[in-house]
Amino acid sequence: MTLMVEANNPTVEAILGHSGEAILGVGCGVLDIVSAVATYPEEDAEVRALVQSRRLGGNSANTLSVLSQLGHACAWCGTIGDDPASEEILATLRGQGIDTRPARRLSGGRAPLSCITLSRATGSRTIVHYRDLPELTAVDFARVPLAGCAWLHFEGRHPAETALMLRHATQHRPELSISLEIEKTRPDVERIFAGPRVLIFSRAYALGQGCQDPAAFLAAQWPRTTAELLFLPWGKAGAYGQARQGPLRFAPAQVPAEVVDTLGAGDVFNGALIDGLLAGLGLEALLARATALAGHKCGRDGLAGLVASARISGWR
Repeated sequence: MTLMVEANNPTVEAILGHSGEAILGVGCGVLDIVSAVATYPEEDAEVRALVQSRRLGGNSANTLSVLSQLGHACAWCGTIGDDPASEEILATLRGQGIDTRPARRLSGGRAPLSCITLSRATGSRTIVHYRDLPELTAVDFARVPLAGCAWLHFEGRHPAETALMLRHATQHRPELSISLEIEKTRPDVERIFAGPRVLIFSRAYALGQGCQDPAAFLAAQWPRTTAELLFLPWGKAGAYGQARQGPLRFAPAQVPAEVVDTLGAGDVFNGALIDGLLAGLGLEALLARATALAGHKCGRDGLAGLVASARISGWR
């Protein structure tokens, strides 16, 4: 595969036309093919989908989608191919006001694809993901100037390269706020705990580490990180947050009357969290606001129009 630059690497400020307000998300862009079924099928069954949709996927891409709806100038940096699915991903991002020019295009590359089965009976989702595309490298990331960037959000993938990206960002913009989502247990993922201001751990990661008690899990992370804030969303059991040397805070989940679609709820939580941090909210308000928006998302399909819908329902 041959590397092709999406643009001529202008600064994020120049791309977005904003100074000091841009959020740059670094991570995966995916095409999701979502099939909703009445109930999850048994092995070797053949069932008819109630409805099927094609959606933007990928943690950072979804988080940027939420942040764009919340009024932030956003840009996405990741690798993408030049096949029709890649064009669909880029067009969807641009249609949501997210600038894709920091992205790295790979000639001959194919977009990552997720085939998702969504159970209407429970709202749960089962994902089969396929990726045959190189990850973003630190050299790629270093080509994106960070001037005009107010927040940098990473997915916790490819730890060796992400560690170098974090080092680059902290060396060139030491004042820049950086958040990092740790979604999965990956070899050496702990090496990227140093550098971000904010660490967001997923429930899946915590359970994979043998977590029995969210409070104890967060307490055990402080010696391993330089972060100032730790967060641990815990699904329908709520979410936890803690500042260094501060008390543990908790917000209960706000479960909708009917759980329709849980896909991307964690990404929604992250977007609301970053928005609240930029607004200077305290921990309790942050957690309550993020769990409320994530809960609202679980009661509706997809992310399109999410924030407008939530505001109509009273979310602020």
